[in-house]
Amino acid sequence: MNNVLICALGLCGATLIGTVIGFFIKELPHKWNDTVLGFCAGLMLAAAVVGLILPSVNTASYWWIPLAGVAAGALFLNLLDFFMPHIHKITGLDENEQHVNNSTINHVLLFVLAVAIHKFPEGMASGVGFNDSENISNAWSVTFGIALQNVPEGMVVVSPLLLLGVSKLRTFVISLAIGGLEMAGVLTGYFLGGISAMFLPFMLAFAGGAMLYVVSDEMIPETHAHGYQKQATYALLIGFMLFLTMEG
Repeated sequence: MNNVLICALGLCGATLIGTVIGFFIKELPHKWNDTVLGFCAGLMLAAAVVGLILPSVNTASYWWIPLAGVAAGALFLNLLDFFMPHIHKITGLDENEQHVNNSTINHVLLFVLAVAIHKFPEGMASGVGFNDSENISNAWSVTFGIALQNVPEGMVVVSPLLLLGVSKLRTFVISLAIGGLEMAGVLTGYFLGGISAMFLPFMLAFAGGAMLYVVSDEMIPETHAHGYQKQATYALLIGFMLFLTMEG
């Protein structure tokens, strides 16, 4: 349980670190933002496959459990995206995309809410792995990959709030609440994964499917939207290989 608490606090802390950095760096150039995000996408892609889905395949009693988990994780995020805006829509990178409730709710607040909700399944992805005592290193590797992503994501949340005139103190409190939701996801994933031996492989695959969805639907399109896709692609490969090195 101590490992789970350290994981939860670490993920929340990474978000807050990004927030503090964002107070000093109001706007990161696209070239560097896309490179860093590409690196994080590579880490998360490897974490989803190697750290979550493959352990699910190796421990599942039935072949269909990992498949059902991956599909359920992706569909869960797809359902959230039906109500929540994509990051690239809020940043003005895709003016043609429409969501059903964009016209009635402030875009920036929707963006912050979307980031917050996505934190919960990310937290679950970290927490569920700590039930597998034989592969505890996988859980730490997944946590490390998500924590690295949390830093630039924390920076991204700060800028639109400050432009709206929200004080730094309130912005920090909002970031703390977002980090708290991720901590709740860690604890939820851990306890759900510990319910039964059959449920753990499903939860591992569910978290992996959710991460794959985020990487494909949000992170990679964002890194390819400003003409720096080559740097982002190589950064993704470096992130992927770094995770493999940590697993070796």
